[in-house]
Amino acid sequence: MTEGAEAPDWKGSAVQTILVPPRSAPDSPGAISQAEREELERGLLLTTVDRMVNWARRSSIWPATFGLACCAIEMMATGASRFDLARFGAEVFRASPRQADLMIVAGRVSRKMAPVLRQIYDQMPEPKWVISMGACASCGGVFNTYTIVQGVDQVVPVDVYVPGCPPRPEQLIHGIMKLQEKIARERPSAAGLFHWPWSAGRRGQV
Repeated sequence: MTEGAEAPDWKGSAVQTILVPPRSAPDSPGAISQAEREELERGLLLTTVDRMVNWARRSSIWPATFGLACCAIEMMATGASRFDLARFGAEVFRASPRQADLMIVAGRVSRKMAPVLRQIYDQMPEPKWVISMGACASCGGVFNTYTIVQGVDQVVPVDVYVPGCPPRPEQLIHGIMKLQEKIARERPSAAGLFHWPWSAGRRGQV
């Protein structure tokens, strides 16, 4: 503004911000056609089957109602109103393993409990994931004895480890968020998306 010039009066005028999407070169990899631009303006969402399936899976994790020791108390607290695990779509704890897709191993695993844990894991449908919660489940913790399994990964495959003794509910929520990130990067197979009744016998399933 030059010296002596009057300042413009913005009080009576309406200021409107218009966002214009950047235009791509016609032959660039990210260029879209005029028809695609019109569909985008109509609100059409374009995605792939992998992303859609992974989005549905990571947004509706159903943990099994399964606790072994003091870490289970912290796991119960995550579903309470203070921490509200429902914000992440993982608050539906199922009493039947056939309705769950996440096993949270909360606590130490004894040699006597290991076969039971494996049986519950085998009864869970695919796809399924496992979170090892706490030091006792991950590496035996302070229980370096012959009666405790020194790491639940000797019994079932583990996807996420949550350290602590016991870990706070915030740590378990962080572990679930890390699991959601892992699920989002997975590539579902055709066999995992479609289950035909006539092919169940050939796979040995009942």
